[in-house]
Amino acid sequence: MKILTGNDLVSGDVIWWAGDGWSRQVGDSIDVGQTGDDLARTEEAALRVVGAYVIDATITDEGVRPAHIKDRIRALGPTVRPDLTLKPNDADAGNWVI
Repeated sequence: MKILTGNDLVSGDVIWWAGDGWSRQVGDSIDVGQTGDDLARTEEAALRVVGAYVIDATITDEGVRPAHIKDRIRALGPTVRPDLTLKPNDADAGNWVI
């Protein structure tokens, strides 16, 4: 199966084509088949998504699963922990601001 993904213009969140619009849940994805590239261009031109592209996926017992590990990680959502980010003037982290 082929599914369409991209990023929300306002929040930057990863979104998935659900047939009648975009969803933040990969499980809502539908098979776009051979129309995926045309749909991606149409949605980008309408300013509903940025960076839209078609990926391979499979249906599992748990639902839709992107075939490539990179896309499976994207489907999980943000992986940045705010508590681990460097502070601008944290001398111990080696990122001094002068």
